[in-house]
Formats: sequence, structure tokens, C-alpha cells
Amino acid sequence: MEAIISFLNGYFTDDIVLQRTVVVVFAVTIFVFVAGLSVIVFGVTDPVRRKLRLVNKGEPEEESTLLKIATAIGPIAVFALPREELERHKIQQDLYRSGYRSSQKLKTFYALKAVLTVSLAALVLIASQFFPEIGAQKLMLYVAVAGAVGLLLPNYLLSKELARRMRLLRNGFPDALDLLVVCVESGLGLGPAIQRVAEEINVSHPELSLDLATVNAEMRAGMPREEALKNLADRTGLPDIRGLVGLLVQSMRFGTSVADALRIYSEEFRDKRMQAAEEQAAKIGTRMIFPLVLCMFPVFFVVAVGPAALRIIDAFSTL
Repeated sequence: MEAIISFLNGYFTDDIVLQRTVVVVFAVTIFVFVAGLSVIVFGVTDPVRRKLRLVNKGEPEEESTLLKIATAIGPIAVFALPREELERHKIQQDLYRSGYRSSQKLKTFYALKAVLTVSLAALVLIASQFFPEIGAQKLMLYVAVAGAVGLLLPNYLLSKELARRMRLLRNGFPDALDLLVVCVESGLGLGPAIQRVAEEINVSHPELSLDLATVNAEMRAGMPREEALKNLADRTGLPDIRGLVGLLVQSMRFGTSVADALRIYSEEFRDKRMQAAEEQAAKIGTRMIFPLVLCMFPVFFVVAVGPAALRIIDAFSTL
């Protein structure tokens, strides 16, 4: 509090104006806090929202938890949501591809961003009471940094989760493709083959297994196979799966053999993986230059040239 008053003293020379300004600031702060708390309380006790909670009582535990969070902080999320449709679509797509596929995922994400931003800034203000030597300008800087951390931390965590899931899907796709080729060539249709592959890789690659099982469930529900496969490409976001989906859609559209198309794509994908491995192996020599120059060569010169240098120093010291 003293830091804030000292900060305001730099801009107001009249004590009366300073007192009125402090009173107005605290009054506005209390009003905003009470208004926000009232909105949250009314949102929780709203009969319409209570009815929605009863309707969604049979949903999975994760969906129910997200619904409770969105119900509690939903009014905040309305103000926190970005106005640009492009940004909202990108974040929603990243959440969907990261495995967060609840209907309330976007509101929950932005509401958590708003809560983290305000909470971290408030924690810095509260902690500043135990460090009275911190000046007003440094305090404002720390508050701004804490708010920026709370604003950017959810995006960073989302990007890391998206990269982790993409890596898991990329690692499991070659095994799933080989199994799919075997199942289709053995006489199974595309739907039963996808279901069998999803069951076989459920233990080793559960993320990809869930996506493949979703494709089969959509086809059983009456969705056209082309649309179900395109949804698979949108859910995963992998270029390899998108290429496979395009190949399958083209084969079904022109009536060609799906088994032949899968066999050709499997061979091309195997060659592509080999080329990628050779590319990574070719980069090792360039990447090893910096560790060798910074770590290995100095030690080598100390061992090889060090004794000779010591003898030269001793020889010149005796002259």
C-alpha cells in the first residue's frame, strides 16, 4: 500500500487531490470485485444452469468437471474470449487436436487465462507487503510481468501438450499403417479393418487407437466414410494421416482397389521414413562441430600440448 501511495505521490502534488484519487481507485476496485463475485454467484445459482447440470449428469467425469468449471466462471469467459474469429478458431483447433474435445473447452481455457492473470498479479501485490524495500516502479514492473506470465502460460502449456500428442500420433502411425495393410489384404473391409487396428494398438498407442475407433463409430452412426476420414485428418493434424485420408477418399471415389492403394502408400511412406532418417543422420556431422570445438578440442589440446608447453616454460625460466 505504501508503495502505491508513493507511486501516486510522483504524479499528484496536492494532498487533497491525492486522497480523492486513492478513494476513487479503491471504490472502483471494490465495486469491480463485488460485481464480479455477484456475477459468479448468480451464474452458479442460476436455475437454467442448474437444469443444464442435471441434464448433463450422465456425461463422463472429464466432461462433467469441465462443465462445472465453465458454469462457475462462464461469465468471466464471455469477457475473456477474443473478438477475432481467426484466433478463436486456431485455439479451438489446438485444443481439439490436443485431446480436449469438450464443448466447453474454449470458454474454460480463456477463463483460466483471465483468472491466472489476475491471480498472479494479485499475489505479487500481496507479497510486496513483506518486502517494503521494493520501490513503486519495480512493484508495477513485477505486477506486469506476473500478469504477462499468467496470460501466456496457458498458451505455452497448450503448445507443449499439442506437440506431445502429435509426437505420439506420429510414432504410432507406421505401426497402424502396416496393420491396416495386412487387415485389408486379408479380406476385411475398410471399416472392420480400422476397428481391428484400433483394438490391436490400444495398448501401445492409445491416442491413435481412440481416433481410429472414433472413425469407425462415426461410420456406424451413418456418417459417410469420406467425411469420417476427413474428420480423422482434422482431429490429428498430421500430414501423413492427411495424405492417407486423401488417398483413401480418391480410391473410393474412383472405385480403385483400397488394398492396392494402401500397399503403394505404405511403400512410399516407408521410403519417406528412410529418407527422413538418412537426413537426420547426415545432419549429425554438422551438429557435432559445436560440441567438438567447445568441449573436446580444448581438452585434447591441454593433454597433447600441455606437457610440451610446461617444458618450454621451464626451459625459458632457467635462462
